[in-house]
Amino acid sequence: MQEKLNELKLLLQNKKNIVITIHRGPDADALGSALALSDVLKQLNHNVTVVSPNDYASFLYWMKGNNEVVIFTEKTEKAIEITNNADLIFLLDFNDLSRIGEYTETVRNSSSTKIMIDHHQEPNMNDADLVFSDTSSCSTAQLLFEILDGLSFKSMINKDVAECIYAGIMTDTGSFKYSSTTSKTHMVISELIDAGAENSKVQDLIYDNYSEDRTKLLGYCLNDKLQIFPELNSAIISLTEEELDRFNFKKGDTEGVVNYALAIKGIIFAVFIAEKEGKVKLSLRSKGDFKVNEIAKKYFSGGGHMNASGGISDRSVEATVKKVIEVFEEYKNELLTN
Repeated sequence: MQEKLNELKLLLQNKKNIVITIHRGPDADALGSALALSDVLKQLNHNVTVVSPNDYASFLYWMKGNNEVVIFTEKTEKAIEITNNADLIFLLDFNDLSRIGEYTETVRNSSSTKIMIDHHQEPNMNDADLVFSDTSSCSTAQLLFEILDGLSFKSMINKDVAECIYAGIMTDTGSFKYSSTTSKTHMVISELIDAGAENSKVQDLIYDNYSEDRTKLLGYCLNDKLQIFPELNSAIISLTEEELDRFNFKKGDTEGVVNYALAIKGIIFAVFIAEKEGKVKLSLRSKGDFKVNEIAKKYFSGGGHMNASGGISDRSVEATVKKVIEVFEEYKNELLTN
């Protein structure tokens, strides 16, 4: 780790053009990490641009620097030009360049030095020149904090940086309830609060900021779309694109819906299925030692963490639900003994 930190510090010695990018459909961990790193690098007098492959939930817009993020799908030519002129590209919160969608080839073909900072399983070591990977870390945001500390940049973690990192850690730990939350996590959080992070404000901006349509959509999911399989300790919530349109769906409106199914007593494995932009996507969540990342990889061209993963289906929503039920049956013994 120290050798990599020394190499990174050397790369940052002189003023450079830097791009920071994050995975498609970025969450608070991805965006928070990117904007926090951007702020620190700007303090070091670098030219920095955060490029997101696509837009993200409006409840993340409060983060300092959000208004300067370049959305690749909206300003493609600008993003390509900035990337082609970059000396360094930071790849944050993803383990493979395929996770940045249409922006992939632009980054792959860039001659710049690439630095990956991520906490997901099985990082593609060929996608970056320098890789900081810690799969035991609860979030990329926590890993970033540790890297900034190791670079002796902790004094640059001001209130804005601290709140971005706090948001990333808070959301990726399920408000500190997941097993990935460690004593180290809480020590980092205490330092962020000491640096000025208003923890209750961040919580309110992300979790208590629902639109009327989003609230009604959640009610519909729980009242009309929740399927429980008590004999398999499993549950499914599914939505078609037509159903999402009925509630004026906006990016982020289904964030966390799968956790309501997992919160039901006795449920070990919960799946949320939604048809968005013509694609059927899945969010898989579990408790204990039940490994949903293996299921996501095996059946749904996805992956992620042991208890939180995502995937995609080439079937219709209805057919995907049937396939998920087949998976429940296949893993019945594990689900009943976990």
